[in-house]
Amino acid sequence: MSIDLENIMTMLLDNAKKHGADAADAIVAGGVSEEVSVRLGKLESIERSEDRNIGLRVFVDGRNAIISTASVDPESIDELAARAVAMAKLAPQDPYAGLADKSLLADAIPDLDLMDRTIPSSDTLKDLAFAVEDAAQSEKGITNSEGGNASYGTSNVMLATTNGFAESYERSGYGLSTVALAEHDGKMERDYDYSSAVHFQDLKSPHEIGKSAAQRTLSRLGAVKVKTGSFPVIYDQRVSASISGHIASAINGAAIARGTSFLKDQLGAQITSAAITLTDDPLRPRGAGSSSFDGEGLARRQRVMVENGVLNGWFLDLASARQLNLAPMGNASRGTSSAPSPSTSNWMMTAGQMSRDELIASIDEGFLVTELIGSSVNLITGDYSRGASGFWIEKGQITTPVTEGTIAGNLKDMLMTITPANDLNFTRSNVTPSLRIDGMTVAGG
Repeated sequence: MSIDLENIMTMLLDNAKKHGADAADAIVAGGVSEEVSVRLGKLESIERSEDRNIGLRVFVDGRNAIISTASVDPESIDELAARAVAMAKLAPQDPYAGLADKSLLADAIPDLDLMDRTIPSSDTLKDLAFAVEDAAQSEKGITNSEGGNASYGTSNVMLATTNGFAESYERSGYGLSTVALAEHDGKMERDYDYSSAVHFQDLKSPHEIGKSAAQRTLSRLGAVKVKTGSFPVIYDQRVSASISGHIASAINGAAIARGTSFLKDQLGAQITSAAITLTDDPLRPRGAGSSSFDGEGLARRQRVMVENGVLNGWFLDLASARQLNLAPMGNASRGTSSAPSPSTSNWMMTAGQMSRDELIASIDEGFLVTELIGSSVNLITGDYSRGASGFWIEKGQITTPVTEGTIAGNLKDMLMTITPANDLNFTRSNVTPSLRIDGMTVAGG
């Protein structure tokens, strides 16, 4: 914990108490980032930013307020605290908001290997961006580019409370991507690939990313409209995370407390096929969604939320846990200008027994979805409709690229027919394999 951040936290909390707060917590988030963009062999931009934002939440007589700023001088911090307390006195009573009981605060902060000290130079980032674009453009049939991008960033997050919690952690992140274009009969197609990682050495090579982006683009040429009817749908790994994301949203404690989830009465019930197990693991080393403590200072823990299709629990922060009369689970996340709320960390679906190709081979006729467009998903009723494009499957083989389709159903029914593949990608915070869902309504545009 750096001395200047310690001083900022001390000033925030001391000033909050001085101006009349019963309790308070403060968060400081800062970082450095740099991104280089190139296109068609020319440098387009180099953008670098350094920022630090502070947020203060105060509690006064059962009321609370949140305020944030980027100013960290003593006068600004004193004024911030005074305004936060004044705002809290005008706020409505909230019986569920408040700091954690001291016994719940994290007392051991694990090292999750989230910080890589490698700092690539602007020239290194530029070389990577050129290399990934060149790899895509060297493929025969690729005619244009939307560019290559390379980036890195570091961040430092600190949380402190008036009841004794004060901890911080650092993390790094690196990214590399490109978008390729090709033309067929006057119609342009585009596709992309990317790699992101907490550690620099875990990035895919520019060659691998560029070649993949080009091949994905070329495979889309000559697309036709999809057929209309009821068919099995394969969600490619690139889009399957949306399905597990809908499950996470439906078991968010805030939605359950409001009664706005189609799963609100399903605790302990079978909500998916028995093939599905979903785990939230904030403690995975080098995980994209890992953190050493949650947004309210509680200890993180791994939780099996859905086991063999059975719903085991809700994502809970302190407020939703109090509202539901349950124990908090260390699932809170927050920014500097918003209250804590329940969320996932590393949200992971257990791999199935079959490869994606084997799932495809089992289908006589169906739709392989590689891109989702727009969204009409009602998490109160479970009604689901998305625009989609990808490839048609006939007799177990990928045949024709298809576009301008719509896939629809109800999540209650869809989840019961899921079959997962075994193609997990652990560089993401939502780790979901390709999925087969049967009996969906498919319509051409």
